[in-house]
Amino acid sequence: MGRHADPFAPPGTSTPAVGGMAGPFAAPGAPGGYAQEQPVPPPPIAPDGPGQVPYGYPGGYGHPGPPGHVGPQGYYGWPGMAPMPSNGLGTAGLVLGIVAAVGFCLWPLAIIAGILGVVFGAIGRGKARRGEATNPGQALAGIICGAAGIALGIGFGVLVIATS
Repeated sequence: MGRHADPFAPPGTSTPAVGGMAGPFAAPGAPGGYAQEQPVPPPPIAPDGPGQVPYGYPGGYGHPGPPGHVGPQGYYGWPGMAPMPSNGLGTAGLVLGIVAAVGFCLWPLAIIAGILGVVFGAIGRGKARRGEATNPGQALAGIICGAAGIALGIGFGVLVIATS
């Protein structure tokens, strides 16, 4: 029985025979085609620490870990999520204030929208001050635009009533 060359071997290499010659994927200088058994070095660690705790690690991802183990947050279990900011009232105050300032020609509607814009803007400012919302500028703009809409609506209403 003759030996057949491996058709998938790279050019210039030979596959090991049963006798034990080095094959195409053997480590350089390895006798018999096998790499020497050497210890594998540990993976590198970033300067700021090993990073995120892997899945299934004690104390990670809500698993309470062994007794006496306290997680990185300082307490047991899942830390939970921070509540979403409630920016709705500040945004509503801004929208109503703009509607009041732009639509002052419809003076009864402008006065009502302006009052609602000032009220919603003030409530939104209070929420932003307590840390429940993240849009104190929009709430302030709602108060300013609402007050301008009220003033323009009253002025236009006086002008309409005085000229009729």
